[in-house]
Amino acid sequence: MEIRLDKRLPVYEQIIDYYKQAIASGKLAPGSQIPSRRELAQEWGVNPNTVQKAYKEMSALGLIYTEGNSLSKVTEDRQLLERLRTELIEQAVIDFIEKIGPFELKEERIIDIIHDYYEGRVGE
Repeated sequence: MEIRLDKRLPVYEQIIDYYKQAIASGKLAPGSQIPSRRELAQEWGVNPNTVQKAYKEMSALGLIYTEGNSLSKVTEDRQLLERLRTELIEQAVIDFIEKIGPFELKEERIIDIIHDYYEGRVGE
């Protein structure tokens, strides 16, 4: 796992965001194990307590679960996974619209740009 930490945001929130993206995109499959708190702390060079805080929050959100003393796993709740995916996509669209707002593009032009991107014509 590769992550670039942003010093302006709490590390535990960045860990949660990383996992939300990985889970929603399917990079981490439902039921797959995630590293132990200690392993992740070592891998990312952060305090184990910070990772513990992130894992506790993700567990409270239902994103991960732990059975006994085994490693934590990604939720298998399909409804929760679809909600997470929808929320992340909607937020990305909102961020995009807010960012391009000053350009005052018409909706049709925005759709054309997106279409061209998917057709591989943007940047040519």
